[in-house]
Amino acid sequence: MAVRALSDWSRSKEYAQDLLDQSCRRAGLSAPDAAFLHTIVLAVIRNFSLLDHWIGELCSHGHLDHRTRDVLRVGLTQLLILDLAPHAAVNETVAIAGKARNLVNAVLRRADREKASLLEAARSLPLAVRTSHPAFLVDRWIRHLGEQKTAEICEWNQMPAQTFVRVNALRTEALTWFEKTPGFEAVGGDFFQCDTFPREAVTSGLCYVQDPSTGMAPRLLSPQRGETVLDACAAPGGKAAYMAALMGNEGRIIACDVSASRLRRVMENLERLGVKNTECHAHDITSSRGAPWGELKFDRILLDVPCSNTGVMRRRVDVRWRLQAGDFVKLGQQQERLLDAGLKLLKPGGTLVYSTCSIDADENREVVRRVLANQPSARLEEEICWLSSINGFDGAYAARISVQ
Repeated sequence: MAVRALSDWSRSKEYAQDLLDQSCRRAGLSAPDAAFLHTIVLAVIRNFSLLDHWIGELCSHGHLDHRTRDVLRVGLTQLLILDLAPHAAVNETVAIAGKARNLVNAVLRRADREKASLLEAARSLPLAVRTSHPAFLVDRWIRHLGEQKTAEICEWNQMPAQTFVRVNALRTEALTWFEKTPGFEAVGGDFFQCDTFPREAVTSGLCYVQDPSTGMAPRLLSPQRGETVLDACAAPGGKAAYMAALMGNEGRIIACDVSASRLRRVMENLERLGVKNTECHAHDITSSRGAPWGELKFDRILLDVPCSNTGVMRRRVDVRWRLQAGDFVKLGQQQERLLDAGLKLLKPGGTLVYSTCSIDADENREVVRRVLANQPSARLEEEICWLSSINGFDGAYAARISVQ
């Protein structure tokens, strides 16, 4: 199943997490087996460059077909990264290798014999190989952030992400439940770190799975009871739900997104969390098409724009391999259009928070400065930037802007 999932992932644009969830449901895997499958596949994707370096060191075969390479990646991940019992890792991997079983057996047994030297040698490999990040991205971060911070971020991205939840303040019993239930640690504000995934609490709407970094933008916006608020890029709805909680379910929130299918997920999340003051519309605020809310202007706007996701690579393992060097320019242009359009929807005296889950200045402060240079009535009031690995949470950026 792990090898099949890797093959499916390489041929599609779906997230690995989604593909794995679908595979587990179809196969009816038990919770431990499903967790094990996730662990193997995500570890492979997180370590592609290092695994392929090891394959090159251990295998004299000039050309490997895609499936054999994936089989070796799965086996080496179990042996060298997850540190599983060698007999189990080797035997089970060889069993699915088909015609390549002799090759796979020889490579994995050699890897087991040379494990200590392989791991020691890996420490001196170039950062992009050692931590399996695209070379262009590592070079970009070194230019912008320096070698030490870049190394810290790359190492951080190699660690499996922890699970955090935001307690749903719209459920009066939620906070008491989390304080009394073992396995949860408060990490500030409404957020808790979880030892295990709290499936029942999530399903019942007591909480929402959300990294603490995502709370930065709604808190910076500080929506008030009775105000009219726009969440202009709302999917999947976590920030809209948080704003509804901050507003005590009063006032009016309009949540819109360009994708009607993603908007359905927003509505499902808001309903489960007991949000009553929010309406959803499929709309692109940069479009010339009239808005579903007419000529309404807003007291506050949250603009959490599409971005490179470089701040959440630890959590979204697919991102590093699907990001291209030219994407930063394309994203910056889209982000400028969205910010320019968003500012025009504010009332005089209104406030907009521009936010991303990127750690790249070209998507953050540079976008804000370029747009504000052509908006004399707009003023930057505050900026917050969290680098992943520095705060212990995902990377994120937010800027509060007011208009006269």
